[in-house]
Amino acid sequence: MFDSLSEKLQSTLADVRQRGTLREEDVDAAMRDIRLALLEADVNFKVVKNFTTTVKERCIGTGVLAQLDAGQQVVKIVNEELTSLMGGASREITFSPRPPTVILMAGLQGSGKTTATGKLARYLREKHGSSVSVAACDVYRPAAIEQLIKVGTQAGAQVYEKGSDAKPVEIAAWALDRAKMDGVDVLIVDTAGRLHIDSDLMDELAEIRRVVKPHQVLLVVDAMTGQDAVNVAQEFGRVVEFDGVVMTKLDGDARGGAALSVKAVTGKPILYASTGEKLDQFERFHPDRMAQRILGMGDVLTLIEKAEGQMDAASAKEMERKLLSSEFSLEDFLGQLKQIRRMGPLSSLMGMIPGFGASQLKNLKVDESELDRIEAIILAMTPEERRKPEKINGSRRLRIARGSGTTVQAVNQLVKQFAQMRKMMKQLGKGKLPDMAAMMRQGR
Repeated sequence: MFDSLSEKLQSTLADVRQRGTLREEDVDAAMRDIRLALLEADVNFKVVKNFTTTVKERCIGTGVLAQLDAGQQVVKIVNEELTSLMGGASREITFSPRPPTVILMAGLQGSGKTTATGKLARYLREKHGSSVSVAACDVYRPAAIEQLIKVGTQAGAQVYEKGSDAKPVEIAAWALDRAKMDGVDVLIVDTAGRLHIDSDLMDELAEIRRVVKPHQVLLVVDAMTGQDAVNVAQEFGRVVEFDGVVMTKLDGDARGGAALSVKAVTGKPILYASTGEKLDQFERFHPDRMAQRILGMGDVLTLIEKAEGQMDAASAKEMERKLLSSEFSLEDFLGQLKQIRRMGPLSSLMGMIPGFGASQLKNLKVDESELDRIEAIILAMTPEERRKPEKINGSRRLRIARGSGTTVQAVNQLVKQFAQMRKMMKQLGKGKLPDMAAMMRQGR
């Protein structure tokens, strides 16, 4: 996400950072480059003008230019203003002290609203331990109810539906009564979308809102539509008050115009972002972390949260013990590999590591198919071979290669590299620093 914008901003700020003291002309040149990068990223032109003006005023008006680390201070100011532009402090929905908390989902057709409803349901269950029900009030789009039943069930939510013959307002009122009787914590109401904003949609939405009295109204917008997404949010805001934005398809948005403009234009923050097709690829939106990722500073906190979501403390402790005592097996390695892959694409994870800027990631070719081959090789082994790879002789390697659809050379390389890794971890467990040079020679 934000690949093009990130690369250009990092290139501009790298030049600024390398300088000592700065002149006003240097700041003007940097602002021109930043302005162009933001406009090319489809950021609202008024937002761009205000952003660059504010950054320049802070740089010149606070005596930054005369400081020895002026370049670093400029980068710091850009980071702070980017964070402010996207909403400042991260926010979440507000839960009602008297359940159920009612969340009304709105948006245009094609924005990913129904899928976002399922993702939000799963998120609230996983992160907050809430019991969740979803109400199917989109009776117009073909198969919308079936889609909500599918994603709702996968998310572990109870689905309230009365088919496509009932009126949406009646379904919403009935679903609220059911949620109260069932004692659920959260009711998410999925409403109908349209191809454009029209009076019928707004009247129906307003009536549903009047009946269920939602605690939160969330507008779902498609990040890939750029300024159209911002315009939609602005139009919705004029006729139907909403509390926050759910940004879908953020992973496919290489420019970032919608995410950078929507708060400044509508005054409403992005609460959540959908970062992939799977139900678990949905997260709380943190403006400060996103700004750091755009500027190549990494996002260690999100990376840690993703890792913690895949392994509990006890399992992590046991894995550490195995690693340092040479008990770590290929079976364990396979489990770790699967957990890492569940965290998301490797290129996305690499972008969260400080120091991996856009230019490095652009040139870094992460071959996910290589991980598939490693998994296939390990799965072709017997349980005993995974526990004790030193027993894998020539005939066994030939069998494993055939079973995994790879080559004997690939099997040899995996076994050799795993043995080297285990040797290195054993030395660390004894408090010794491994001889990396010798290991590199052996790996050739």
